[in-house]
Amino acid sequence: MADARETVVFRWLAAGDAGDVDVFDELLHPEVVVHAPRGLPTTSVEAEKAVWKDALTAIPDLRHAVQEVIVDGHVEMARVVVTGTMTAGFAGVEGTGRHFRIDQAVITHLRGGKVAEAWEIADIAALQEQIAGGPTGGP
Repeated sequence: MADARETVVFRWLAAGDAGDVDVFDELLHPEVVVHAPRGLPTTSVEAEKAVWKDALTAIPDLRHAVQEVIVDGHVEMARVVVTGTMTAGFAGVEGTGRHFRIDQAVITHLRGGKVAEAWEIADIAALQEQIAGGPTGGP
């Protein structure tokens, strides 16, 4: 694959960041299973759309900067840097108005050119530390 921007995983994250969740219908199977941390797993494209809408409400500047994508047959894996400002609570993390930057890996299994199952592995400890303002949770 010459261009990571042509991969399904890249297009999914870019559409989500842009708030263009209707594009998910082209990229995700209707019964897609997304294994995500912090109580955010989903089992349908409609549920995944709802999670992204909630995320963008809490983190209006949410961005997934794809660093690299590895493609092996029907598997796409992306190494991602996620940034944003947590302006409201999301996934059990309090909105403090603080900016964060965390590492994430997204592994997708494709069927018929669409994501059938995905795993999101994110550095939640770093997120909580940055949002809380330090390792002890202080200001």
